[in-house]
Amino acid sequence: MRLFGAIAATAYIFQIGPEFLTGVATSGTTLGNLIPITMTYLGIGAIFLPLLVDFGLMEFIGVMMSRIFYRVFGLPGRSAIDAMASWMGSGPVGVFITSQQFERGFYTAREAAVICTNFSVVSVSFSLVVIEYIGLGHLFVPYYFSIIVIGFVAALVTPRLPPLKHIPDNFIDGTADDDSRSVKPGVRLLPIAINQALERASNAPSPTELLQRIGRNVSEIWLSLIPVVMGLGTTALILAEYTPVFDWLGAPVAPILNLFQLDEAQTAAPLMLVGFTDMYLPALVGVNISSELTRFVVATVSVTQLIYMSEVGALIIKSKIPLGFFDIAQIFLLRTLISLPIAVLIGHLLL
Repeated sequence: MRLFGAIAATAYIFQIGPEFLTGVATSGTTLGNLIPITMTYLGIGAIFLPLLVDFGLMEFIGVMMSRIFYRVFGLPGRSAIDAMASWMGSGPVGVFITSQQFERGFYTAREAAVICTNFSVVSVSFSLVVIEYIGLGHLFVPYYFSIIVIGFVAALVTPRLPPLKHIPDNFIDGTADDDSRSVKPGVRLLPIAINQALERASNAPSPTELLQRIGRNVSEIWLSLIPVVMGLGTTALILAEYTPVFDWLGAPVAPILNLFQLDEAQTAAPLMLVGFTDMYLPALVGVNISSELTRFVVATVSVTQLIYMSEVGALIIKSKIPLGFFDIAQIFLLRTLISLPIAVLIGHLLL
């Protein structure tokens, strides 16, 4: 996939090769739009990652949020940091932080998989771009509220279904989770949170070590992940632009959209699945739909599916988290099935 990414980038830059490699809609979109955004967000994430994980913030938030997150989601409290990083920055930043925490032994395989596929939430800024582009900017507040509601429901449901349900609760070294990380009932959380944060901060790296770690993180992610993102993103866009694959896959969706009384169901049906290639594609195509309700549903579902191969999916596959392509595709479909009826319900209430 790295080789194909290099070929696609070279073909577009020098305009050598077939149209599906030199076109703006495929390699041009990946190289001109996705790669700069991905490099920027992941570069920023790699720079600030040590500040999040090496100076006590993860430990403090982890303890304070431990009971809430464990009771509601079955996850450690420190996963709140991953969600916060995605919300403030981007989903790929959350995935990068989660994969790093998994490799350092803070998450089990199941926890890392659940966090990557459910808490790598879409940033506020990107959500605003989507809803403005599709012509419904005046509905941004209820739109983002819809995203939060759907994300919460999906985070409750999908971890209890395959494939996430069957991922072993083991750390990266193979040891099982012995529940030693949980805080006993009745114990005050604040003193423990402060003590763990101070202990972590006392072992923080020196400025020289910190700069070396930042440089290593940035170079590793740019050299190893960007070619994969280029390859997978271009492949997905080629399938969407030059083949009827997504039209075929979307055919069974049209009757469901008709059942939900959505106008232009035939046009919107493929958009329910084309977001698997890139989260922005449904908005790019859906802007031409005349029905505001249908456009609202397309915009809402596209950003609550979370997993798209041009960035998040590629990062998960490249990481050591035990999720393959078909696992990711299955989770994407599950999130779509959960998101669609809720988005339709909210849309009917608003429009």
